[in-house]
Amino acid sequence: MPFATVCVYAGSNAGVDPGHAAAARALGALLAGQGTALVYGGGRTGLMGEVADAALAAGGRVVGIIPRGLERREVAHRGLSELVVVGSMHERKAQMAERSDAFVALPGGLGTLEELVEAATWTQLGIHHKPIGLLDSGGYWTPLRAFLDAAVEAGFVLPANRSSILLDPDPGALLAQLESWRPATGREWLDVEES
Repeated sequence: MPFATVCVYAGSNAGVDPGHAAAARALGALLAGQGTALVYGGGRTGLMGEVADAALAAGGRVVGIIPRGLERREVAHRGLSELVVVGSMHERKAQMAERSDAFVALPGGLGTLEELVEAATWTQLGIHHKPIGLLDSGGYWTPLRAFLDAAVEAGFVLPANRSSILLDPDPGALLAQLESWRPATGREWLDVEES
């Protein structure tokens, strides 16, 4: 059964590979087509704008959450189903997480990475139990996958926590993985005995 809402983290620019914008548009149209509302950072530029515009064009509901400082710089998307203006980046991330059933990261820069890592950390700590997916357009997230695997080998990430971050280059396959994902049972990071 499709999610009611999916939070999408994405770059505020489109990058140099046109395949990333195509992947963003495919994801937006797919979410709208299955009746899943898109929650995202509220911008009109880059991959953020691409995913939002595609969802809107396909008749979907799109909720943007943007800090006042960015909204004032006129980067806010004015054609959304709902635009929520908040006071800070912290409020933005908290509302995006609260209003979403799952997370998908498109390619992006430091802001996208920071949002993604926070969502994954919250899963690791048991703050929420929501799946996280990387839309691996053009192999963009492959280096992050290698880092996470190395972190498991080095003993900094539990295998159960590593398994909470799914990766696929195909939007439909990624959403299907997210829908079938279940939280790992067993120890959470905080349950590890201190020595």
